[in-house]
Amino acid sequence: MITLKEITTKKELTQFVKFPFKLYKNNSYWVPPIIKDEVDSFDKTENPVFEHADAKFFLAYQNNKIVGRIAAIINSFEVKDQNIKKMRFGWMDMIDDIEVSKALLSKVEEIGKQNKLEFIEGPVGFSNLDKVGVLTDGFEERGTMITWYNHPYYKEHLEKLGYSKEKKYTESSFLMKDVDITKYKRLAGIVCKRYDLKPLNFTSSKKIMPYVDEMFELFSESYSKLSSFVPISKRQITYFKEKFIGLIDPEFIKFVVDKDGKLVSFSITLPSFSKALQKSKGKLFPFGFIHFLKAKKHPKESVFYLIGIKSEYQNKGVIAIIFDEFYKTSIEKGIITNRRTPELENNKAIQLLWKNFNSKIIKRRSTYRKEII
Repeated sequence: MITLKEITTKKELTQFVKFPFKLYKNNSYWVPPIIKDEVDSFDKTENPVFEHADAKFFLAYQNNKIVGRIAAIINSFEVKDQNIKKMRFGWMDMIDDIEVSKALLSKVEEIGKQNKLEFIEGPVGFSNLDKVGVLTDGFEERGTMITWYNHPYYKEHLEKLGYSKEKKYTESSFLMKDVDITKYKRLAGIVCKRYDLKPLNFTSSKKIMPYVDEMFELFSESYSKLSSFVPISKRQITYFKEKFIGLIDPEFIKFVVDKDGKLVSFSITLPSFSKALQKSKGKLFPFGFIHFLKAKKHPKESVFYLIGIKSEYQNKGVIAIIFDEFYKTSIEKGIITNRRTPELENNKAIQLLWKNFNSKIIKRRSTYRKEII
């Protein structure tokens, strides 16, 4: 018999976060979160995302053992302002027993119906900055700190329970040695001169901070047309600044500004922390932070996280400035491989940006949808 328990205490949330550690024990492709950070992100008094989202967290038990988990999420901005009657689910993990999956998803369906919502979609997080999608291809590729990993049976369970693919994503990688930067370097000079633009590079996180609010405004402008977009509040931006900017090597944050110092484009690349996270086993202390410092100081792989270009500068070659600066820093840092984070399969604009990088698709993932009316 399978029973579900809604969890509320910090101790229970820690059990929720730790469940995948058992599920993926000895799996060399799964990348764990930092336990404390993940627990804190679910704290409704700390994370400002809960100003616009409500979430219930559930653990599934069988014979007094935890066998699954799921978060049921309603984003009020999405439901009320965008009139998208969507019930979200995320952080779904379970043993290979379809009855466990059925119990978890049935609870989400129940909450969706109680709130008069029309369909369920997941796995997704609270906003565009969260992880997304069930892995459907590429199970023998190591994950990243900003993606979920899962066993192949997840998609099989979802499909057997009446869910169908909704949004499809790809993840790609390329070798820095295969990049011909000549074209971008030449074009970068032309574009800077033509539009009176200049790149901004940083050596400290402190110097980035004055630009972060403007960066997120540009992020919202750049991504608002995507079907997955949910706006980010000012408090969420502050939360992000305090929690994550320090983790990013400032030399991997690239800005382009106009003659008045206004932001025209940005990109964020992260050193890959995947191996450091695996070695730390979810804990920064007493020794986990050492693995992070090594990964940050001597990265061999990087993860291209975000990019944004002001609408009036799109299709004007500004991307050449970003790529030229990104390439120079990557070579200086000794980066061998770059990974691109999940990109919507139908986002042709982003795919066009990378057409000259000899990228190879290494993973595919999807969100799954089911009507509940």
